[in-house]
Amino acid sequence: MQKIINILLVVVFTTCIIPSYAQTTFNISGNIKNSSSKELLPAVSVTIKNTTMGTFTDDKGNFIIPTSQSFPLTLVVSSIGFETQEIQVLSVNEPVSILLKPTTALGQDVVVSATRVATKILESPVSIERMNTSFIRETPAPSFYDALGNLKGVTTVTSSIGFVTPTTRGFGSSGNLRLNQLIDGMDNQAPGLNFAVGNIVGVTELDVDNVELLPGASSALYGSGGMNGTLLINSKNPFKHQGFSFQIKQGVNHIDDYERPSAPYYDWSARWAKALSNRFAVKLTAQYTQAQDWQGQDERNYSTKLQQPISGDRTAIGYNGVNMYGDESNFSIKLVARSLVNASKLSQATYGQIFAPIVDSVVSRTGYKERDVVDYNAYNVKLGGSLHYKINNTTEASLTGYWGSGNTVYTGAARYSLKNLAIGQYKAEVKGENFHARLYTTQEDAGETYNATVLAQLINEKWAPTKTLWAPTYALVYAQARALGQSEAVAHATARAKADANRVLPGTAAFKEIYEDVRNKAIPTGALFTDKTSLYAAEGMYNFAKEIKFAEVQVGASYKLYSLNSKGTLFIDTAGRINISEIGAFVQVSKSLLEDRLKLTVAGRYDKNENFTGRFTPRFTAVYKIAKDNNLRLSYQTAYRFPSTQDQYINLNAGSARLIGGLPVLRDIHHFNTNPVYLEKSNTPYQFKEFKPESVSSYEIGYKGLIQKKLLIDVYGYYSEYTNFINRITLIQNPNNDTTRKIFSTLVNSDRTVKVYGAGLSVDYVLPKDFVVSANGSYNQLSNAEAGVLTNFNTPDVRYNFSISNNNICGKYGFNVGFHWQSSVKYESSFINGRVPAYGTLDAQVSMKFPEIRSLIKMGGTNILNHYYTTAMANPQVGALYYISFGYNVF
Repeated sequence: MQKIINILLVVVFTTCIIPSYAQTTFNISGNIKNSSSKELLPAVSVTIKNTTMGTFTDDKGNFIIPTSQSFPLTLVVSSIGFETQEIQVLSVNEPVSILLKPTTALGQDVVVSATRVATKILESPVSIERMNTSFIRETPAPSFYDALGNLKGVTTVTSSIGFVTPTTRGFGSSGNLRLNQLIDGMDNQAPGLNFAVGNIVGVTELDVDNVELLPGASSALYGSGGMNGTLLINSKNPFKHQGFSFQIKQGVNHIDDYERPSAPYYDWSARWAKALSNRFAVKLTAQYTQAQDWQGQDERNYSTKLQQPISGDRTAIGYNGVNMYGDESNFSIKLVARSLVNASKLSQATYGQIFAPIVDSVVSRTGYKERDVVDYNAYNVKLGGSLHYKINNTTEASLTGYWGSGNTVYTGAARYSLKNLAIGQYKAEVKGENFHARLYTTQEDAGETYNATVLAQLINEKWAPTKTLWAPTYALVYAQARALGQSEAVAHATARAKADANRVLPGTAAFKEIYEDVRNKAIPTGALFTDKTSLYAAEGMYNFAKEIKFAEVQVGASYKLYSLNSKGTLFIDTAGRINISEIGAFVQVSKSLLEDRLKLTVAGRYDKNENFTGRFTPRFTAVYKIAKDNNLRLSYQTAYRFPSTQDQYINLNAGSARLIGGLPVLRDIHHFNTNPVYLEKSNTPYQFKEFKPESVSSYEIGYKGLIQKKLLIDVYGYYSEYTNFINRITLIQNPNNDTTRKIFSTLVNSDRTVKVYGAGLSVDYVLPKDFVVSANGSYNQLSNAEAGVLTNFNTPDVRYNFSISNNNICGKYGFNVGFHWQSSVKYESSFINGRVPAYGTLDAQVSMKFPEIRSLIKMGGTNILNHYYTTAMANPQVGALYYISFGYNVF
């Protein structure tokens, strides 16, 4: 793979230095402003009519187009939110001054992700959501990534202030294996986790050009993983968006001292881009975000038998707090007492009198609060840069790099502190009018990431080992207390106090010493991950628009190589790297009929993972134009996902259970063939079947229409069926022996066809004087899932968003007020289950432009009423965040 990358780099740079020869050229120059506010307009497209020659205005609204065309000629001037104009130029003697008239932007967006070719959003054959720079600039959310939750049908899960996970149409959790996230065409997943870590690496906010989200099945065009959506984040091209811009955002959270004292929030970003010539451009970006994280403070006792939190205080002998860690370790006081009898430390008579009658004999270790073992100093550093060279007017070569590092918290099978995690993505690409070819790699370094649940357990063990010290002390003191006449409850309290005597406590030097020792030792003796897994990928696509006239035909192919390298801390790679390769190819054919009123598209993709049989995913869509700007769409889409690298090879002690992959090799490692495993309450050894990829078939009908250029309506309904649904089950080895009993959590395919259905509606209406009212809502429902099986559907039945905004009050002021609400949801995960209450949040921002210095001041907040809520079991409680920002050259 490295040789291929080197060859492409040589080709790109060789191309860049090839001299070009042309006829005598003239420069057409000019300046473009907003006709209403007289603001200078950057990034406006200016092209010479009937040619491919053109450019974009710079940050001061100026443009220059070299041309050898004879005069007079016509310039076509266009920009989203303005009326397109054609300007005749008679000579190059005088610069051209152009005033663009603002107009409603509803329905004007052009999208690429729906068909992988540019399409008007009104004519998209499938549901699609889009955020442009105006949407991002006007949102009350602290970042564009947080604003995803305002889109129709999108559910977000907040693991920490810097780790938000979006999903659509169900099956969401902290880290989403069924949604693809692409950054400038690169799969943005952390290869060792197999999902994107929010936006910790990728495009900085000032560099986001647009975000497109395809809800639901999308594997036919984008490959494995697109079961419930594909999110595409695209950066600004330095030829189009030039100049220097920066934004300083300062804020505060924890304002009521509920979780901790008030803490500052920082978000500083900068971008510089310059076209050094008509051929060569460069871009540099940077962003730094820092805050004190939201905290997990749910101390309810979790019942593993009932699979939900129960009422009761921390004095319960088997207490297992939701956000308490270390108390997952437990023992049977009766078995410990029996061992003390065998060691002649306890009499048989005492055992018979005190311990034999005990019914509930499970005692848990004393745990630590999440704040004691998780790093809440959240930060994120993002750096990016690119070099772009125009080989000709339609073909561009580029080298791009993104690097990100930070602290955040993730909820998987435990709570994980992703400390100093670093991910780099590097790409070489050649892109033309009808093709692209790219090579890229993702390099992950887990840094000092650790399992907070295991950390707390090991702190307890290092201070006082359960088997040899803590449990025997507890049992002997309990016996003494009962002999003195104390009740069971009081005796247990006395025993715990004695066993915990001189326990290392947070804030002490002794605790810090043990904490650091355990945190810095690799699993299994410590809590540290040493994962440095990599991904190498190649992808290409060609559009036969010029060669084939009777239909639109696109073909593409891709190759991925995962190289697992955790040194046994995450995967079974103690002997060295494990490589997994995937190949895929797709073809898409579109045809317009009935005088372009009907457009049919057929697509199909084939993919093969070396550990699984190949998968074919077809796609059929139809768009019918009912009237101008009013379209009805129908689609049948399929998608699949190969089991992730963790689904295949994970071998991790998560605290309450050992997570193992679904491949047969993991069963052999743990001797399931000679020491079988059982489902809970089953006397029959579990019989494994072939582990297969998961697939879904989805049907959708929708309508999108723009009425009188003021009312935009989008409505859809869908029905999906999942086969070979991948879910996690719990298996027990030696179930009748508390001493050797082991709990495993592994992946299997469901025998049932799991069904999901739902609908969504959005309405945007432009009122007089540029006021805009928007509302959207969605409904999702799961059916036919096996009882007792963890589906991780985790999506509320109903959710909706409502907003009112105006970005042009007196040409200078703006505001946006939004309300979000979602119903309660039964939340499932490999860590903990329970019901998450319904909640609603109110967000708002006001802004003021200073056109003369190209600056914008914005003041706002999210959850401004500060009603704490949580999005998932064991996740933190999220309060209000208030901020004020100053941005230069951001509009």
